[in-house]
Amino acid sequence: MILIRNVRLVDAMGERGPLDVLIGEGRILSLEGGEAKQVVDGTGCFLAPGFLDLHAHLREPGEEVKEDLFSGLLAAVRGGYTDLVSMPNTSPPVDTPEAVRALREKAKALGLARLHPAAALTEKQEGKTLTPAGLLQEAGAVLLTDDGRTNEDAGVLAAGLLMAAVLGLPVAVHAEDAGLRRGGVMNDGALADLLGLPGNPPEAEAARIARDLEVLRYALRRSPATPRLHVQHLSTKRGLELVREAKRAGLPVTAEATPHHLTLTEEALRTFDPLFKVAPPLRTREDQEALLEGLLDGTLDAIATDHAPHTLAEKEKDLLRAPFGIPSLEVAFPLLYTELHLKRGFPLQRLVELFTDGPRRVLGLSPIHLEEGAEASLVLLSPKERPVDPARFASKARFSPWTGWRLGGWPVLTLVEGRIVHEALE
Repeated sequence: MILIRNVRLVDAMGERGPLDVLIGEGRILSLEGGEAKQVVDGTGCFLAPGFLDLHAHLREPGEEVKEDLFSGLLAAVRGGYTDLVSMPNTSPPVDTPEAVRALREKAKALGLARLHPAAALTEKQEGKTLTPAGLLQEAGAVLLTDDGRTNEDAGVLAAGLLMAAVLGLPVAVHAEDAGLRRGGVMNDGALADLLGLPGNPPEAEAARIARDLEVLRYALRRSPATPRLHVQHLSTKRGLELVREAKRAGLPVTAEATPHHLTLTEEALRTFDPLFKVAPPLRTREDQEALLEGLLDGTLDAIATDHAPHTLAEKEKDLLRAPFGIPSLEVAFPLLYTELHLKRGFPLQRLVELFTDGPRRVLGLSPIHLEEGAEASLVLLSPKERPVDPARFASKARFSPWTGWRLGGWPVLTLVEGRIVHEALE
């Protein structure tokens, strides 16, 4: 039994407390206290449902030098995540039932965050032949995507949506037009021209979202079931507008935004530091403000990390040769708690929802609310500030564009089904 005393509760239903939360048998037994072997003083802290990340790269199999299941899932629980969706663009790609099953079994044995593998939409993520979705789902896949690559053949994407609809699986897309993107390493515009760097235009994202939404319309018309399209790491104002219009028209589309697109802009590239090199690239302040509005009005359904670890040697290459990606599992919530909630008044209830109920709805999972009888997959968050220190990361990628930023809202206790998987109580 664990008793968390005098703690405020926050979930998608609102804030309340302080209350005394008794946890046992994997569930919340009472909000009125009780006897327990372990007592935690929650004064000044708040308790939330465990977070779910829709989009993380754990690099296993094949690139364990960058990250593996143990380091990635340990980073996850330190970041308050009880559940995580791993992307399939590994080496080889996760495109068989055997690969999905192996990941799930190894992750379960580790006893950290619960892993929900995404499987490739097409064999080897080549965009040509669909994978056996039914068998992948039986093995434990919760989502189909060729993330890391764009789906250039609209017909293949349409067939994938139709196939996935029958199974109730969402299809997630990396929405960039490869022809427009070309070799861009930062946002295309005046700053890229000034710095002499190849640009990735916002139109590349918007054009592909527009096409994919039309493909979704076709699949919706042709399917007896409801196809579900999920737009990954949305980064532009125009892309957001397209998703908003589609939702208003009743299309079954969802979308996510990342911590880096919400807190950084293209201005960071003035340093030529490849730490800020991501795909899609950091955009303008106007794009960032549009994303914030999209979080508030429901156009964006979830905040997903797009945690993308690399070796330090890779990220220390020049901006043209360094790989795309930022590791962020351990700082995502403190970053947005500080930068959005504390500094800009973003509602805490909505922020927590974007880490919990929002991503769960994308996957078709039931919400976890803080009430008696609810599953005790929870995170205790402390408002106490400390600086971002990559040397303390559990992730193998011990670098960060937010190094030195002072943040509050750090997870100090993470529980999965009532079992402590991370503890940093003082």
